[in-house]
Amino acid sequence: MNQLKKNCDFDTEATPMLTTTEIMEHIFCPRFTYFMNCLKISQHEEQRYLVLKGRELHHEREKHNARYLRKRINCVKKELSVYLASPAIRVRGVVDEVLTLADGTMAPLDYKYTEYREYLFRTHRYQSVLYAMLIRETYHQPVNRGYICYIRGGTKLCEVLYKEEDFLYIKETIEEIFNVIQHCYFPKKTRFPARCIDCCYKNICV
Repeated sequence: MNQLKKNCDFDTEATPMLTTTEIMEHIFCPRFTYFMNCLKISQHEEQRYLVLKGRELHHEREKHNARYLRKRINCVKKELSVYLASPAIRVRGVVDEVLTLADGTMAPLDYKYTEYREYLFRTHRYQSVLYAMLIRETYHQPVNRGYICYIRGGTKLCEVLYKEEDFLYIKETIEEIFNVIQHCYFPKKTRFPARCIDCCYKNICV
């Protein structure tokens, strides 16, 4: 894995930081933050099939990533598996690909081992927004769009256009997560009951 470290001339272990995964889980359901960060109850996600397949995919695409991306989105440069960390936004994570486009802007590219459903999952969109924030903070270049490549059931490349309210929402979510962790309060669960069906915490969440 060609994992580059950017903007990490600070102690990422001593600095309170969230991972992009922790933020996405909070958006999915705020109680993930409580169970994982306050009660320290693991998800045991290594046992989940899609997680394992996703990890396998990330290794494979590094070796076989098609050149068509450069032509379709006017990409002139790409960096693979880039580790980014920002003390300003208090987030760290690994971006599958950081792209430099022909117009001088930059963009994240994220691979998903899921099928495209004719709409963009909320968590997928906001994960792309988070990567955009990390890229802007690190490279000091404009990031106006991102890309998500859905692999399962065929390859589908989707463009994500960012809005200022997207970045504001992420900043507010980060504040909310730190508030839960610091005060250890039990947040309200998701408004979508369907998310509870396959949740690893459903037996202890009341």
